[in-house]
This record gives sequence, C-alpha cells and structure tokens, in this order.
Amino acid sequence: MEVATVLYQWIPPPPTISIASNPTSKLLALPPIIYSKKLSYPRRRRRSLTILALKQQFNPQQSANPVPDADGEDNLPDDAEADGDGFDLGWLRAFPHALTASMSNFLFGYHIGVMNGPIVSIARELGFEGNSMLEGLVVSIFIAGAFIGSLMCGSLMDRFGCRRTLQINTIPLVVGAILSGQAHSADEMLWGRFLVGLGIGVNTVLVPIYISEVAPTKYRGSLGSLCQVGTCLGIIASLFIGIPSENDPHWWRTMLYMASIPGLFLTLGMQFAVDSPRWLCKVGRLDEAKAIVGDLWGPSQADKAIEEFQSVITTSEVDSQWLELLEEPNSRAAIIGGALFLLQQFAGINGVLYFSSLTFQDVGVTSAALASLYVGITNFAGALTAIYFIDKQGRRRLLIGSYLGMAFSMFLIVYAISFPLDEMVSHASSILGTLMYIFAFAIGAGPVTGLIIPELSSNKMRAKIMAFSFSVHWVCNFVVGLFFLELVEKFGVAPVYASFGGVSLLSALFAYYFIVETKGRSLEQIEMALRADFAERDD
Repeated sequence: MEVATVLYQWIPPPPTISIASNPTSKLLALPPIIYSKKLSYPRRRRRSLTILALKQQFNPQQSANPVPDADGEDNLPDDAEADGDGFDLGWLRAFPHALTASMSNFLFGYHIGVMNGPIVSIARELGFEGNSMLEGLVVSIFIAGAFIGSLMCGSLMDRFGCRRTLQINTIPLVVGAILSGQAHSADEMLWGRFLVGLGIGVNTVLVPIYISEVAPTKYRGSLGSLCQVGTCLGIIASLFIGIPSENDPHWWRTMLYMASIPGLFLTLGMQFAVDSPRWLCKVGRLDEAKAIVGDLWGPSQADKAIEEFQSVITTSEVDSQWLELLEEPNSRAAIIGGALFLLQQFAGINGVLYFSSLTFQDVGVTSAALASLYVGITNFAGALTAIYFIDKQGRRRLLIGSYLGMAFSMFLIVYAISFPLDEMVSHASSILGTLMYIFAFAIGAGPVTGLIIPELSSNKMRAKIMAFSFSVHWVCNFVVGLFFLELVEKFGVAPVYASFGGVSLLSALFAYYFIVETKGRSLEQIEMALRADFAERDD
C-alpha cells in the first residue's frame, strides 16, 4: 500500500507537518497565490526522514522497514490486498455502493443522448418546428437547470449527507422525465427538461464525492472512474433505445418515459447503500462511521480511519459557508477545480462530439445513430482503460497524457483538412483523429477532473468546492454549445479545431505545474499536507 510520509496524528510537542515527496514533484499553486518551489532536495529529504521516524515511533507495528517506491511513497501492508498468489479483491466490498451511486451518471449520459435524434419529431408534434430558438432552448434549459442544481448541492449534502440527498434528488429526475414524456406543449417540455437538469446538476456533484469518501484509498481512483463508465453506458443506451425514432415519430415519448426507470432504481438502491463514513463522523455519529469503515475497508482499518477523520474536523458545525471559499487553502482548491473544468470544456469535447456525425458522413457513414454509436463505444473503451490505469499511473500523469493525446488528435484532424493529399486518406485521418481524441479524453480529462477535485478539497468544504467547480463546468458547457457552430461557419473547422488543440496543450501544462499526485493517500492525508504547506508559506 502506498502512503504519504506525513504524520497526521498529534503527539506532544506537535511537529511541523509537510509533504514528503521526490524532488521532481510539482507543488500545488495558482497565481496570484503562488508559493515557492525553492525547496532543495536535501531539505525535503531531511523532512521526509524526520516525519517517517515520527511515524515509526507512533506506529511501531508498521515500522518494519517500509520501502519507499519510485514516487517517494512507502509501501506498507494493506489489509485489502490479497495474500500470496490470490486475487486482490479489496475493492469488492465498496463496489456495490459505488456502482449504485454511478447509476446517477447513467442517467446523465442517457439525458445527454436522448434529445439528439428526436428533437425534430418533438418540435413537429409540439408545434414549434422551424423555431430554432425554441429548439435550442429545449436543449439548453437542461444546462440551466444543472447549473442551479450544482449550486444547491453543497448545502443539501452538508445537511442530509450524500446517500439521502441522492434519494431526495430522484424526485425532480423522475417527475421531469414523466412531465417531458407526456408534454403536449413547449412549456411542459421546457419545465420537464429543467427539472431533469436540476436533478442532474445535483447528482454530478454528489456522486464523485460519495465514491471518493466511501472507497478505500487504494481503489479510490478505479471506483471513482465508474462515473465516466456510467455516463458512457447511458449515452450508448439512449442511442440503442432511440433507433425506432427514425421510423416512429412518437417514439420520443417512450424514450423520455423510460428515463424515469433508472431514477426509481437509484432511490431503491441507495436505501441499501451506506452513508459516507466521513459525513457520519462530521455529524457526530462515530459508531456508525466506524462500523461502515470496518465493513468496507476491513476491521483493522476502522480505528485508524476514525482517528484520521477526526484529525481534520476542527469544528462541530456541519454546514459550511460559501464565503469560506475565499479562505486558504479552500480558495486554491476552488480555483483549480474551476480551471480544470474550464480547460476541459474549452478543449472542445462537446464540439467534437457534435461534429463527429458530419465527420463520419464524409466516409460514407450516413446514419447519425451509427456514427454516435462508434463514438460511444470509443468513449466506453477509454473509460475502462482509465479504471485500470488511474490507481497505477496516478491522476496527474493520466491527466497530462490525456491532454497531450487530445492535442495531437486535434492537430492530426487540422492537418488532414488543411493539407489533403488524398481525399480518402484525409477522411480516414479525420475519423482516426476524432476517435483518438475521444479515447484520450475518456482515459484522463473526463474521469480524472471529477475525481481529483474532491481529493484536493477539505472535508468541511468539499461539497461547496465541487458545487462551485461544476457550476463553472455548466457555464462553459453552455458557452461552447452556443458559439461552436457560429465559429465553425465564420472561420471553418480547421481553425476551431486548432484552437481546441492549443487549449489541450495549455491544459497539459496546467496539470504539469499545478496538480499534485493524490494516488495512494487518504483524503485526510492530502488535506493535512495541503494545510501544512499553506501554514509554511504563511510563515
């Protein structure tokens, strides 16, 4: 098991707590709140050895020659690991809970894809065919609802916890789906889509937090990637279910009615899921938190985990305040979270997905549903790849590699469009570039962004920081959708895609300089390390 060489339990007199890492690690910062990277290797090495010695003094049973790995982390025994040649099944006990929560992302993906094909039939039947403003509003009001839902989520989670909030949140999801399905006017359709967006906005914030707080440290990345897998499966399901809509103009009602079914399963499933042990500890329900940790992480982890949870709880107040986002280190995490989502959206994922059907048409794939299916399968394959690599290679490396792959893919498409040596080669290069871009997004920029923000956030402010970050996501999502086609018509595909490639390169640089590696460290270890670093800079 990989752990940070940092002391997180109090012993008199209290030692200075710092991050111990290898000399190539990047420090977390953002202008104008930049802190020095002038720490020399010897100083950091001395701090690492000092803190490691203190850990051994406090935990003598773990002091039997821990061996640092290549990342400067100690490999200590882990109860979740298999003995001998057996399979490592430490993730299995938390898996059903993470899988149930990720059903929310299935709904997210389903609602992304469900309006792509039937919007023409909906407009014709509800009497606003040819009204481009209303057609656009039916799609975009979903984003408006999601924006409001993401802002509401922080307070709801602080009060009710993730599990209960996910159950309450199925109300707008189910009601919105039914209202949309039985709509006989544009107003009813708009209200239905708004309610669905409201629910999706809450869920997209909640689920990454819930999984990160329930999952064992060693498997937090892999289980957190189920969010991306759920979204991919939802998109693919909507494409398959939407096939009859090409021949049946009323099939869209069935598609929207069916969107209520996963919401009902989610409500029932979360009744059997556990509450976040960290939230239970925060509200004073220590016995329940200890029992859940023992069940999911192993009995030997329970006492140590509760001590870590309590080490970062500095107040008896459950509710956090929005103004606390302006305080360090919360402001740093919020800025990084917002910046990651801004870069993700302006790297062009929604524009590429929108334009992919036209790209496939150039090589003879005239069915938009079939083209979208190719894209969905590629996205799904990338998400599965992320599950395997995210806890092995780490978040930072995967994020950098993902954006570099996206940049290369965009420039390949730009080259194929701008310098067409042969028509078939040009079209094939465009297809290859599109699929490579989506695969690269799915292995890093997609899953890692939603996972690393709660990891970098404090226990108290995690919900608010995620809510702020996702509100930035929805605003940028709306802006890209609003101006993408206009920019393509004015400048052409190649310049727009070149700008996407440029933003992808910028995103890789951002991840290289401002993201720290979090794999193998508990959320409390990360929080204490970042607190200590801020205190050191403040001194």
